[in-house]
Amino acid sequence: MKNDKQIIVVVADDDEDDRLMTKEAFEESGLPNKVLFVKDGVDLMDYLHRRGQYANPETSPRPGLILLDLNMPRMDGREALKILKSDDELKSIPVTVFTTSKAQEDVVKTYGLGSNCFITKPVTYSELVNTIRQLGTFWFDLVEIPIPKP
Repeated sequence: MKNDKQIIVVVADDDEDDRLMTKEAFEESGLPNKVLFVKDGVDLMDYLHRRGQYANPETSPRPGLILLDLNMPRMDGREALKILKSDDELKSIPVTVFTTSKAQEDVVKTYGLGSNCFITKPVTYSELVNTIRQLGTFWFDLVEIPIPKP
């Protein structure tokens, strides 16, 4: 893997265990990307708009990729995706829906809202590590993504 891009990844997921496993999977995959976490769509919007605890750009840098869970409290991933992709300042940030859902209606709806890809979360940790490694190969080695402005 030739990933030398220092792309910030923001993961929006309300499940603490999933956040921890995702963090460990990124580390085990050997990806050099900084991974930051928010717990729901409201926090994601605050992060992206640098509001509240996310006001400092040093600690809340603009992401180059968002991993978005669908089923979260306060604001779910569908609603966050709709807002994000309708915002001229944010819509160029690639969004990977990363969820437990396998429902075809979620796949269709999220692509219709502007998701760049849809991945169903793997069941085992080893599958998660493999998925994160492949995700890194795709987003950071294969395709060109916009380099975020600070």
